[in-house]
Amino acid sequence: STPKPSSAASDVYKRQGKNIENTLFEIGELELQREVTCNGEHGILNINIDGKKHKTLIKEIQKDAVKHKILHIDLEELSENSKLVTEVPLTFKGEDSIRKFGGILQKSKDSVKIRCEADNLPKNINIDISNLSFGDSLRVADIEASSEISIIDDLNSIVLTVTGASGGDIADEGASVEEHPDNGSEVASENA
Repeated sequence: STPKPSSAASDVYKRQGKNIENTLFEIGELELQREVTCNGEHGILNINIDGKKHKTLIKEIQKDAVKHKILHIDLEELSENSKLVTEVPLTFKGEDSIRKFGGILQKSKDSVKIRCEADNLPKNINIDISNLSFGDSLRVADIEASSEISIIDDLNSIVLTVTGASGGDIADEGASVEEHPDNGSEVASENA
């Protein structure tokens, strides 16, 4: 991306990094939105300031709550062959199969902290959850990532849990709920 002179459609952003003073610059809104969409909100942006190329990591994006327009972006300049530490979003495949049987996903995390070289930074980490059942939990340690990526979050942290509509486990298919004759409480029993 090449920063452009000030105009009505431009916004001011800053870059920072080790041994670098903060630098304010302007870039066209549409160009920036296209780059963020292509590279992800935690991705790498290559920018050109005054004819000098800079490889940067998106550290933070602030958006308008209603229009979702980027208001501010913080970039960190990356040095050659350095490992970076950043948050990467998690995407879940198989949510429909869990909902199909009445399951509800209680997500505790939507991103994980990783360490990798800039060239190996994924836009997101995809997790197949279609094989999870009621009561199952997925921990950070269960996430599979390529060998070039190190997940540095707490490995025991729970990413998500599959529960039932009432917040607890749903009885197996074929089970019915009957009222207990003595105290009016409900119990699950198998249908024969």
